[in-house]
Amino acid sequence: MSQTLFTNATLACIDGDTGYGLRGDYSLLVEDDQIKWLGPMAERPTTPDAEIIDCQQRLVTPGLIDCHTHLVYGGDRADEFERRLEGASYAEIAAAGGGIVSTVNATRAASIDDLFEQALPRLQQLMSEGVTTLEIKSGYGLDCDNEIKMLRVAGQLETELGLRIQKTFLGAHALPPEFEGRSDDYISLVCDEMLPRAHAEGLVDAVDVFIESIAFSVAQGERVLARAQELGLPVKAHVEQLSDLGGAVMAAARGALSVDHLEYLKTEDVARLALANSVAVLLPGAFYFLREQQLPPITALRQQGVPIALASDANPGSSPVHSLLLIMNMACTLFHLTPAEALRGVTLNAARALGMAREIGSLETGKQADIVIWDVERPSLLSYRVGMNPCRAVMQGGKWRGQSDG
Repeated sequence: MSQTLFTNATLACIDGDTGYGLRGDYSLLVEDDQIKWLGPMAERPTTPDAEIIDCQQRLVTPGLIDCHTHLVYGGDRADEFERRLEGASYAEIAAAGGGIVSTVNATRAASIDDLFEQALPRLQQLMSEGVTTLEIKSGYGLDCDNEIKMLRVAGQLETELGLRIQKTFLGAHALPPEFEGRSDDYISLVCDEMLPRAHAEGLVDAVDVFIESIAFSVAQGERVLARAQELGLPVKAHVEQLSDLGGAVMAAARGALSVDHLEYLKTEDVARLALANSVAVLLPGAFYFLREQQLPPITALRQQGVPIALASDANPGSSPVHSLLLIMNMACTLFHLTPAEALRGVTLNAARALGMAREIGSLETGKQADIVIWDVERPSLLSYRVGMNPCRAVMQGGKWRGQSDG
């Protein structure tokens, strides 16, 4: 048994319904891969064999969680960034053959090794800011072999970097060029061949779908989610990003872990998310990068008690953002969240969005020892400062980042 005792710490436990769960002059004991005990310094246990970490009143939080990313892809779309600045809309670029389809072409042309090497620095950047768990979606292959290829790369990143990755199948992300005018046929391929094969190979932890005027209809999205549930997989959905099609209500009715984006979600539909216990995942990076104006219904989400999570949405077209600290600041400045809501959004509520809240997301006894020590004294500083990384040390599952099993 290995033990680590954190002393003289300021803990943001994120262990209640609101706020930081802040506790000053505290101690925390880790045994093997779990949090065994936490309490005031005066009550700390006697642990003669433990590694002692004197935090010197630094802030200690749960490991950060990025619950919505598209990190595995080929190429970039900097040219589309220029086009948008010249006046073209996201929808116009997609209609002209750009957007997701351009990334599909680059991803299909890339080998597994190529995709791994391109994704590696993106993931390492997120990890440098205390991320210990994240989701990676497929969705840039759009055929059986290339969707499988993307999911395998996500699994390889998890194995080689030693962090927790939820692998999400997003075959219904866009219509591939070879199925132009035949979207129902493509959805049949997703449901009958692509998803079952990925699931049979043990590559899928959850299933997502993009419901939007430039992607798939509510009915088509429901077909995919229904097939996922037949296979025993949890579901989620990209919904109400550019228009209100009613995808969030449908996904929530199917018990979706999360509904993501939500800029155009109607206030009167928020109660349905609350009844379904679906998490609202907000993606301020895409809102910022696309220069959107329609805000998600934040007040209604608060009033109805819908958990609000935040994520980077890291992707080449609409959110080339690889910093959860920046996302926290964006959520505060653009979406009017409080710093406490922002920190909960990348810890406990993000864990809920992944269906992992019993294991991670807060500092509580029995949970995984995913712990970050920060060179700050107050949690609000994590949302306040831009362009600084105060992450001092990261523990993942009871091991210090970079520590080997040997």
